[in-house]
Amino acid sequence: MAIEKKFVQEGLKKAMMNECFMKRLARSGYGGMNIIRTPMGTQITIYAEKPGMIIGRSGKTIHKLTEDLNTQFNLDNPQIDVQEVERPELNAQMMATGLANALERGWYFRKAGRATLQRIMNAGALGCEIRISGKLTGPRKRVEKFLAGYIKHAGESVERIVDEGYAIAIKKLGVIGIKVRIVPPGVELPDDFNVIDKERIIEGAPKKIDKDIEEIKEKDAEGVEKPEEIAKVADKPGKESSAVKTADGENKEVKEEPQHKKPNTKPKEKASSAKKSKVKGGN
Repeated sequence: MAIEKKFVQEGLKKAMMNECFMKRLARSGYGGMNIIRTPMGTQITIYAEKPGMIIGRSGKTIHKLTEDLNTQFNLDNPQIDVQEVERPELNAQMMATGLANALERGWYFRKAGRATLQRIMNAGALGCEIRISGKLTGPRKRVEKFLAGYIKHAGESVERIVDEGYAIAIKKLGVIGIKVRIVPPGVELPDDFNVIDKERIIEGAPKKIDKDIEEIKEKDAEGVEKPEEIAKVADKPGKESSAVKTADGENKEVKEEPQHKKPNTKPKEKASSAKKSKVKGGN
């Protein structure tokens, strides 16, 4: 068998298994599956809202499901693991199945679609898209879309961050297809960026810091920058200091203190000599 045919056959088998689980585990809140092939066999992980209904009493239901998978799809030692979905509102398959059930019960498609969209966005999703196609209100089929938030349609990021779910609702006029796409919270968006303001990086007066750094560079005669002095000026933007080189060769900061003028004592001496002369003349 060619390698291309093998990949196509494996993908077809996975799609058929997913459809089988959707039919048999609809009441349990089926939310998708994951297949991992190991040397010990095939590990199948099923995500559901009610895992107890899939397991059954003493594991009878899950054992029967394992035997049916082995006989129908000819898997190599299948092992089924069931995990509970903590937040069903962020699972696209569960939301699509719930919307299909609401339409089968007679809900108007716009009311059901908007209610499902609001429920998903209230759960914290970054974006959601719901497509309902079929005979909705008349003899001709049409497509209705409900959009909110950020959604990605093409590229590699779609397979990585977008969760998709599909379900059908069977009504008297025909079959209605439902597709739900959700961007869960906390994912890294490919076109997300932040603008950093230079003046907000350093508190204080950034223009004054740049000016002091340029003065230090100009003072250096050899053209070698002194990173220690530049770092000190950047750390203390509001204080002016001068670096003094000690005998050990280390640079120390010395604050410049205002020089006080010495008191002028000469006028006092002149006044005392004038008094002495007056006293002598009186005598």
